Amino acid sequence: MSTAGRILFTALLISTCCLQAAEPGWVPLFDGKSLAGWREAAFQNRGAVAVNGGTIVLGKGSMTGIAWTGQFPASGYEIRFEAARLEGNDFFAGLTFPAGGSHCFFVAGGWDGTTVGLSNVDGYDASENETSINRDFVTGRWYAFHLAVTDRRIQAWIDGALVIDLDLTASKVELRFDETDLCKPLGFASFATRAGLRHIEYRLLPPATQR
Repeated sequence: MSTAGRILFTALLISTCCLQAAEPGWVPLFDGKSLAGWREAAFQNRGAVAVNGGTIVLGKGSMTGIAWTGQFPASGYEIRFEAARLEGNDFFAGLTFPAGGSHCFFVAGGWDGTTVGLSNVDGYDASENETSINRDFVTGRWYAFHLAVTDRRIQAWIDGALVIDLDLTASKVELRFDETDLCKPLGFASFATRAGLRHIEYRLLPPATQR
């Protein structure tokens, strides 16, 4: 291939990659540099929260977390983020989010370090209800999480695999009787675990997909 051909091929490749990366509608909730837009959740005996190398680090405490200070939709949205368990053996990717006219809590790596599910569903927490599954999480590895919430369903994926598909027309969701409500309207938490968060973003779902 000639030099001009190589230059043209490289330009086309870069252009294609940029088009693929620029997915429409996604709004970043973390600038990679600061906690702008977030506040520390007022958990008792919490660890330190810091931003380091493009990562929000939730320090190891009884429970440590952050809460979004801006507006957030009650339904008809999807949110995605990456999280890693950096130290400890409990949940590292806990998300309080609006759903079903109330709020719910998505937990990854809870209880024995492997439980994934929603708390609460029909009064039962993530270790006891129909959304509960067990999955191993490797310390230090980043996982991609994705939730979609409509008036009718809550769906969740880990690394692109569907792990939760809850029918909200047949179930009631609410928060547990603990401190997870301190992360409302939207927030992240870890328990007795140092965790990393990055690439947090959300977008509204088109009306046609909200069923």
